[in-house]
Amino acid sequence: MVQIHDASSMHFDFRLEAEGVLKSWAVPKGPSTDPQDKRLAMPTEDHPLAYRDFEGTIAEGEYGAGTVIIWDEGTWRQERGRSVTEALERGHLSFRLDGRKLRGGFALTRFRAGAWLLVKRDDTGADPRGTPDPKRARSARTGRTLRQTAADAG
Repeated sequence: MVQIHDASSMHFDFRLEAEGVLKSWAVPKGPSTDPQDKRLAMPTEDHPLAYRDFEGTIAEGEYGAGTVIIWDEGTWRQERGRSVTEALERGHLSFRLDGRKLRGGFALTRFRAGAWLLVKRDDTGADPRGTPDPKRARSARTGRTLRQTAADAG
């Protein structure tokens, strides 16, 4: 799943369900469908599975305060035989997404301590349009924008 999170800075939260949790990365510019784009992905703490259903506003004063929408969701599968934990420890995870918006092959590769690159493979899911404007993007579940979600909470 991918959430757009309008917190202290706008970013996309990229999450893969594995080993009973949501492995998570903050992607400032968002995942791209363009194989030419290399997106910085900063690992964050694992999130509980219940978080995959969260869309709404986190109150001021709480960790992650701001509005969240579920921009994309679907299934994923690892492309190589290692466990997810082992692949991440080694610094490279290749996988396929079958989401509503993101499809095909992707890879997460560590390039320095605490910093990864998220890259789209050049396949049938590739699209040179890249990433949508997060302020205009719509939820995969409700069709609402961040602004509409915030207003509904307000």
